[in-house]
Amino acid sequence: MKSLLQLYRRFSRLFSYLQSPFLLAVRLYWGWQFAQSGWGKLHNLDRITNFFTSLNIPLPAVSAHFVSGLEFAGGILLIVGLGTRLIGLVLAANMLVAYWTADREALLSIFSDPGKFYVADPYTFLFASILVLVFGAGLFSVDAYLAKRSEVRVDKE
Repeated sequence: MKSLLQLYRRFSRLFSYLQSPFLLAVRLYWGWQFAQSGWGKLHNLDRITNFFTSLNIPLPAVSAHFVSGLEFAGGILLIVGLGTRLIGLVLAANMLVAYWTADREALLSIFSDPGKFYVADPYTFLFASILVLVFGAGLFSVDAYLAKRSEVRVDKE
């Protein structure tokens, strides 16, 4: 039994080395997806405003500008890994609002019909946002670089 536990610890340690590369892959892929989505919305603000109006979103023009900018800038921040947890929180909130306004039936069926929930458009964006919110940016990020630099400064003082 002891050797089985040691084998499991080695296995766990080995796979924990994949955490930062995995988080980098998530940030690069979903950051790019968010940036592209935001860029597309920025170039079609009239259409997005009309869509938001049809969903009865308050201040549809302001909301269209905000969401478009958030997704574009947030995607870029995810890619470089700067302010990742904060931007993950804001993007997750954005995706929950998207669920509530555009796919409410899917959101409300999270337990009764999970398939409807996870095939809705906001799902993977929400999931990626929550991943970086919970786990952070990983070692390959500006966040990690800044944290390391601030530790060095504190140690020198």
